[in-house]
Amino acid sequence: MFEQKTVIITGAAQGMGRAIAKHFAKAKANVVVADIEENGQTLVNQLIEEGYSAIFVKTDVRSEQQIKQLIHTAATQFNGLHVIINNAGKGNWQSPLTLSLDEWDDVVNTNLRSVFLCAREAVHYMKEGGAIINMASTRAFMSEPHSESYAATKAGIIGLTHALASSLSAYNITVNAISPGWIETGDYSELRDIDHKQHFSNRVGTPDDIARACFYLANPLNNFVTGTNLTIDGGMTKKMLYEE
Repeated sequence: MFEQKTVIITGAAQGMGRAIAKHFAKAKANVVVADIEENGQTLVNQLIEEGYSAIFVKTDVRSEQQIKQLIHTAATQFNGLHVIINNAGKGNWQSPLTLSLDEWDDVVNTNLRSVFLCAREAVHYMKEGGAIINMASTRAFMSEPHSESYAATKAGIIGLTHALASSLSAYNITVNAISPGWIETGDYSELRDIDHKQHFSNRVGTPDDIARACFYLANPLNNFVTGTNLTIDGGMTKKMLYEE
């Protein structure tokens, strides 16, 4: 399905982005690993050694110029662009009473503005349509203390997603969001039984769960799905909680 298709994944050097990049590479896509961290090149080297097609483009997604360069490089290198997965993100977990405006703007520019910029630039290269997938979070609709900047950006991504789906429908581009819940990117074997059992699914999520969802939303056969947010959280946001 994705053979010779060009897929950009931002924030792909580690965690969920890394898993997504590996899945698309194994599906024979041309994978573009975009990250501010140099270890994105290490991932690309591994993929190439395994016989897959991949390049690394060092990208600070807060920079409009670097995003323009990323999109242009990917489309030029592989003669087109078909899928972009806006996965790059960060949080700043401190009290709203001490969070500075610069710190607020840093999270907003990394998580939310970058999604708009990537979508805006990608349209020019998706000549035959395509798919844009934006990584939101269950924290868009439920919170813990000191998560204001992160929650605001993730809620913004969901709103931006359905707005873009409307605007870009004329170009045959689907735009969807994914809201992961607890996705363990560390040592899965160290999780406790209670960590798993608190989920309806009876397990904590893995990056592979998110990668498979990206496959679904990127598949052009599923182009009736657009403007939506897919929650992947093992049922946690549907769980009624009362103190006993």
